[in-house]
Amino acid sequence: MFEPRPILARTTTWLCALGFVGLFGLSCALAGPPPAPLAPEFPPVGAAHWLNSPPLRLSQLRGKPVLVEFWTIGCQNSRKTLPWLSSIQRQFGERLQVIGVHTPEFARERDPKAVQRKLRDFEIDHPVLLDNDFRYWNAMGNRHWPAFYLIDAQGRIQGAWAGEVTDGSPRAARIETAIRAVLPD
Repeated sequence: MFEPRPILARTTTWLCALGFVGLFGLSCALAGPPPAPLAPEFPPVGAAHWLNSPPLRLSQLRGKPVLVEFWTIGCQNSRKTLPWLSSIQRQFGERLQVIGVHTPEFARERDPKAVQRKLRDFEIDHPVLLDNDFRYWNAMGNRHWPAFYLIDAQGRIQGAWAGEVTDGSPRAARIETAIRAVLPD
């Protein structure tokens, strides 16, 4: 014989469960997305590990967006990105801080004097952290040369991109749009 009661009870249980899930989803939607992760602090290293700048702390730069670039002097893709990076500095000026993180791929790229010569050759004047021990590379979970991380004025990572960037490329346009979105009013 057919008994509607157990089916109704199961249906009611499912409807209650779906209602709970729906309310949970609604509360999450109303709360908004979770905040972006905080960028890890630069390692506390001495002046010998910074070129074009005294030692910096990311916390000192709060209030200004920061574009961190991981690169190495031997990487062709890193070198091809330099004209675009220079145009970014001109375009955004003092409103954006560019920080290079030189993390060597090969032993010959660990020499600070060789890196300093390349900074002159390539006319790089923004601060560069020498990351020979991969401390900041690992802290950021980076895996590519070049790679870019956009950190907002509150110190949160708002975007990450890997690979060569050239003026006018789709990747350049995406990064520039993201930079504009985090610039203070």
